[in-house]
Amino acid sequence: MTAFWTEADFDDHELVQLVRDAKSGLTAIIAIHSSHLGPGAGGTRFWHYAEPKDAMRDALRLSRGMSYKNAMAGLPMGGGKAVILADEKRTKTQEMLAAFGDAVQALGGKYVTAEDVGISEADMVAVSQHTEFVSGLPVEGEDAAGGDPGPFTAMGIYHGIKAAVRHKLGKDSVKGVHVAIQGTGSVGGGVARLLAKDGAKLTLADMHHDRASALADELGGEAVAADAIMSVACDVFSPNALGAILDDEGIARLEAPIVAGGANNQLARAHHGAQLAERGILYAPDYVINAGGIISVTMEYLCRRHGDPCDINEVRKRLAQIPERLETIWQKSDETGVSPDVVADRMAQKLIGR
Repeated sequence: MTAFWTEADFDDHELVQLVRDAKSGLTAIIAIHSSHLGPGAGGTRFWHYAEPKDAMRDALRLSRGMSYKNAMAGLPMGGGKAVILADEKRTKTQEMLAAFGDAVQALGGKYVTAEDVGISEADMVAVSQHTEFVSGLPVEGEDAAGGDPGPFTAMGIYHGIKAAVRHKLGKDSVKGVHVAIQGTGSVGGGVARLLAKDGAKLTLADMHHDRASALADELGGEAVAADAIMSVACDVFSPNALGAILDDEGIARLEAPIVAGGANNQLARAHHGAQLAERGILYAPDYVINAGGIISVTMEYLCRRHGDPCDINEVRKRLAQIPERLETIWQKSDETGVSPDVVADRMAQKLIGR
C-alpha cells in the first residue's frame, strides 16, 4: 500500500489508520477527514478490492465526502469512513467484526460507524458489542428513528429526483418521467418503489441481473444489462451502486438531461462535473442528495447518547430539506456558470473551515 499522504485524494485528513488483526483476519482502514463540526461519522464498507491502494483511495474519498455530506445536512458531525478489505469470497466472521469494533472503541469517540455497502444491521449489532460509538442499530416501533439507513437514503434521493425534474424539466410530478436506475439494492430498490408509486417509467439494472429483473416485474418496469444502463435514453439517470462512474467514457454515453442518485463519489475526478455542465446535464451533488441515511443514524446516535427518545418526524423534517439545498445549489450554479459540484464543494468547505 502506497503512502496515503501521496494519494491524489488525500486532503489533509486528520487521521488515517490501518487496522490489522491477524487472529481474525481483519484488515481495515479508518479515515477521519475533519472533526471541525464533531466526531467523524460515516459507515463501514465491506468490499473486495483488486489492489490495496484502491481501498485506501476509497477510504480517503468517502471520508472527505462524509465531511461535506454532514456539513451540508446541518449535522453536528465531522467526516469519517471505514473500509474492511474482504477476500474474494467476501468472508465475514464474528471475530472480524469484533476486532473492528475494538478498533473503533480504541479511538475513543473520534469516529462513529454505521452501515455501508456490504454491512448489515446485524453486523452493526455485532460491532456494538465492542464499541459504544456505533449507530444504525435496530429500533422498536414505527415512530422511532434509526435502524437500517437504506430506506432513509432512498427517501432523500426520491425527494431530490423530484426537485431535479422540477428544476430541469419544469414538471411538478414524475408521472411518466423515465428514470434509469443503476443498482437495485436497498437504496436503488427503495428509490424505484417510491418512483413507481408516482407513475414514473422505470428502466433498471444491477450487477445481479436477476434482482433487477425481479424488481422490474414487480413494478412494471424494464430490466437491462448492467453495462447498458448508462446508455439508456431517459429523463433521469440515477446511479445507486458504486462510485466513479462519471468519467470521460461514462459521461459521453449518457442520454439523460439529469443525473440524480445515491452512489457516493459519482464523479471520477473533479473536472467531470464541468463536463456534465458542458453537456447541459443537471447534476445533483451526491453527498447532498444521498444524506438521508446519515441523517437517520446521526439522530439515532445523538438520541441514544443523550438518553432521549428519537422521533422519526424529526428525521422526516430533515429529509424534506434536501430539495431546498439542491435548489439553492442549482440556482447559484445558474447565476454564476459554476458547475453544481463546485458550488456545493465551496459551500461545504466553508462550513468545515477549509
